[in-house]
Amino acid sequence: MQNGNLKKIDAKKEVKVMLSKKAWTMKMLAEKLSQASGKYYSPQNLNYRLAQNKLKLYEMGYICQILGFKLEFTEEV
Repeated sequence: MQNGNLKKIDAKKEVKVMLSKKAWTMKMLAEKLSQASGKYYSPQNLNYRLAQNKLKLYEMGYICQILGFKLEFTEEV
């Protein structure tokens, strides 16, 4: 498969948009994510993981649930 047709998904940008729409801060998200997952997330660590594209899919799923968004996979036609 050629890489030229693939679109890179910027998780940090997507999370920032969701946070902005909900008027949340990274600190608020980190606290809720820690509660939901049972794993501690500091705002700095969460921001770093987003910036370095090291967020796991299940973590993105938690973030979407917390912020009231749906993570969905659909087949392109």
